[in-house]
Amino acid sequence: MLKGTHLIAGKWVSSTSTFTNEPVSGDADSFCAGTPELVDQACQAAEDAFWTFGYSSRESRAALLRAIATEIDNLGDAITEMGCKETGLPEARLIGERGRTTGQLRLFADHIEAGNYLDRRHDVALPDRAPLPRPEIRMVQRPIGPVAVFGASNFPLAFSTAGGDTAAALAAGCPVVVKGHPAHPGTAELVAQAIDAAIKSCGVHPGVFGLVQDGGIPVGQALAQHPLIKAVGFTGSLRGGRALFDICAARPEPIPFFGELGSVNPMFILDEALAARGDQIAAGWAGSLTMGAGQFCTNPGIAIVTAGAQADAFVAAAGAALEPIGAQTMLTSGIANAYHSGRDRISQSAGVRAVMTSTCDLRGATPYLFATTGADWLANHELSEEVFGPLGMVVVVADDVERIAVAKSLEGQLTCTLFMDDGDTDAARALMPILERKAGRVLANGFPTGVEVCDAMVHGGPYPASTNFGATSVGTLAIRRFLRPVSYQNIPEGILPADLT
Repeated sequence: MLKGTHLIAGKWVSSTSTFTNEPVSGDADSFCAGTPELVDQACQAAEDAFWTFGYSSRESRAALLRAIATEIDNLGDAITEMGCKETGLPEARLIGERGRTTGQLRLFADHIEAGNYLDRRHDVALPDRAPLPRPEIRMVQRPIGPVAVFGASNFPLAFSTAGGDTAAALAAGCPVVVKGHPAHPGTAELVAQAIDAAIKSCGVHPGVFGLVQDGGIPVGQALAQHPLIKAVGFTGSLRGGRALFDICAARPEPIPFFGELGSVNPMFILDEALAARGDQIAAGWAGSLTMGAGQFCTNPGIAIVTAGAQADAFVAAAGAALEPIGAQTMLTSGIANAYHSGRDRISQSAGVRAVMTSTCDLRGATPYLFATTGADWLANHELSEEVFGPLGMVVVVADDVERIAVAKSLEGQLTCTLFMDDGDTDAARALMPILERKAGRVLANGFPTGVEVCDAMVHGGPYPASTNFGATSVGTLAIRRFLRPVSYQNIPEGILPADLT
């Protein structure tokens, strides 16, 4: 049952102002709006919790993560029902996303128990070394303190209240304060109820997790600026992420801002692959492009092909594959409006040809497909900007030289994809040094919309894909965002951190 309040220090706290969600079906629900004062209370509680939680055993934190996963499973049907109501996402998608959410919580539990993430190092003392002796030095990764997490609009579970940022921070030993996303406050609260139940069952300090619901820009600013917050995790738009990044950098004590801001995720379909299976790739692209109404940060919005009959056939096949796909409900009317604006911007650009168009209602999205030349692409930077939704563009390059120029013109991406056959090896080899500089993940003969949660995954990339090219928001490496190395010189073993003894 919804409470409509905020979770602070283990208590459900109300506030005066309220707002309602924007359900796709059914009645709207009312929620207390966040305030800077509530943010301060949650941050104070998180700091108080850090003095125990930050120095707790890996085994106890692993137990908490597994307990959170279990409590989410216990509320599974209610969470799915609320998520469908608020977002319009299908039941199967939310069940799968819930499994990913609980899976990554359990993965982080296993990861910290193994201990490899600590990167422990030990240089033994060399008292007889000439000309100077060497002291004993040990090093280990230590948690940084309370972390702020901003819930994502497009993943109400896996990138929100108990998503990857929260799981990684808790695994590291960092308390978390979540700012709920206004698109799905009910879903956020139900997940917070599960976290609260797990904290209580594990006997953990209640300040380890707090949820403050949306209260507009002042609440987000207060959280990013709070002096007790030591890092921010964010998944969302370039505009919103850049504003928060600037706030974090301008603080009296600047802090790291780990923003995942999306990208166009270009696919380079090389000549042999295009000739052998262009229709198959086009059909697969249509499915990937429109999955979840195109509301994935890894949505492959751009396909690059070489001019000729095969390119013409590919464009036609992609249009034919997209044509029967009907309207899908977008997460919010604001996201739908932005999609419509992006469509209009692309359609009105010089050198762009509409391959397939359709109509959209206020909150609906239907696919669009456009085509342009490599020369027009290179002349107009706006064509490379993300349109969040099921809009695709085929860039037809004149030759290998222009393909390389298009690759070099790309801004930072989450992913870059090569479709290639054996005869494309030389062309692919020429692209690889460029693509690995442009993206956090380079893949071959597959679509990037599936992001595996594992040790080797990188979900990040050079700006503007993310604000920190050395970090990932998916996979176990994500924990490193919330740790810092500390060296201990000649420290007696009895007072060293437990992880070093």
